[in-house]
Amino acid sequence: MRVLLATSGSRGDVEPLVALAVRLRDSGAEVRMCAPPDSSERLAEVGVPLVPVGKSTRTAIKGAKPPSPEDGPRLSAEAIAVQFEQVPAAAEGCDVVLATGMLATAVAVRSVAEKLGIPYFYGFYCPRFIPSPHYAPPPPLGEPPAPEGTDNRALWNRNSQSALRRFGEPLNAQRASIGLPPVEDIFRYGFTDHPVLAADPALAPLQPTDLDAVQTGAWTLPDERPLAADLEAFLAAGPPPVYVGFGSMRAPEEAAKIAIEAVRAQGRRVILSRGWADLALVDDRGDCFAASEGNHQLLFGRVAAAVHHGGAGTTTTATRAGVPQVVVPQIADQPYFAGRVAELGIGAAHDGPTPTFDSLSAALATALAPETRERAAAVAGTVRTDGAAVAAKLLIDAVNREKPSVSV
Repeated sequence: MRVLLATSGSRGDVEPLVALAVRLRDSGAEVRMCAPPDSSERLAEVGVPLVPVGKSTRTAIKGAKPPSPEDGPRLSAEAIAVQFEQVPAAAEGCDVVLATGMLATAVAVRSVAEKLGIPYFYGFYCPRFIPSPHYAPPPPLGEPPAPEGTDNRALWNRNSQSALRRFGEPLNAQRASIGLPPVEDIFRYGFTDHPVLAADPALAPLQPTDLDAVQTGAWTLPDERPLAADLEAFLAAGPPPVYVGFGSMRAPEEAAKIAIEAVRAQGRRVILSRGWADLALVDDRGDCFAASEGNHQLLFGRVAAAVHHGGAGTTTTATRAGVPQVVVPQIADQPYFAGRVAELGIGAAHDGPTPTFDSLSAALATALAPETRERAAAVAGTVRTDGAAVAAKLLIDAVNREKPSVSV
């Protein structure tokens, strides 16, 4: 059995597929992945072949300025075109394709799978993006909020129409070039009627939706890597510090300075994760340590609290470690995870993406309270660890159902 996994975006988009790839391989499948070239080192660590697609996500994120709304049509067309150009060779001979990440990638990858006659699945990392009459979607990119009180179904339909405006023309032009008919319901086509939710039921429960979705649990792997020797020495030199990091996100202006000052005001030491934003220490005092990328599963179990951006993977890892959290959400699914952390009582949700000394100090006071740590420890025991294995079995069973029986 051959499986193609496809995604676009940053480390947070790729890492769950790494876990799924390893579990599929453990079950006897041959796996390859289409992802940005930034993923090469991580996939090499686990021995999963990478077909690099598109440009470096990290380079784009670190560009001089974020793309403007005017850049949207061009970027959408480019994102779709690169998948049509580079995915077919990787998909050839595969028995099933699963995509995650941006809708532009998903609709293009499904089109390639459709042309080749390969079953296709889509995986969400957050339930908030699965259409449902029970909650409103995030507003369409670059469009004003809908009038207050608008029905949820109308809001989802608005998002679907926005997706058609953004992706319909470039997608259908590419489809026509390979002999496929046009697609009008971009949402339903990319996400399918039967999507998979790769999120933990305790942290991010699946709500009733319009689709026949199945929740597997988050796709994670045990991380056996030791911490760096200098980080170990810092941890051993004093009481548990507070971790601060924004992963692969652009960090708010002066985020490192504000965070260090706020943590110091709480009488705590700091571990500052450089991340893709290249955060730096503000001075050479011994109560702060600048860390490169490492084993969060191990590190989060040894800190007093974790201040982070609220990505699905980081939030899940922190929740499973039982560490109190302060989530400073920036984009996409991060406000949802910030809200869930607050609702569960395992930390604080910062109000908005840009912290100040006062706002972060207040959030830290909540996270560092004894009752928050007690609650975080209790919730940690409910986080599932078998999500990738469940998803791997789902894909294998689906392929086996598609194959005709053989009589002897």
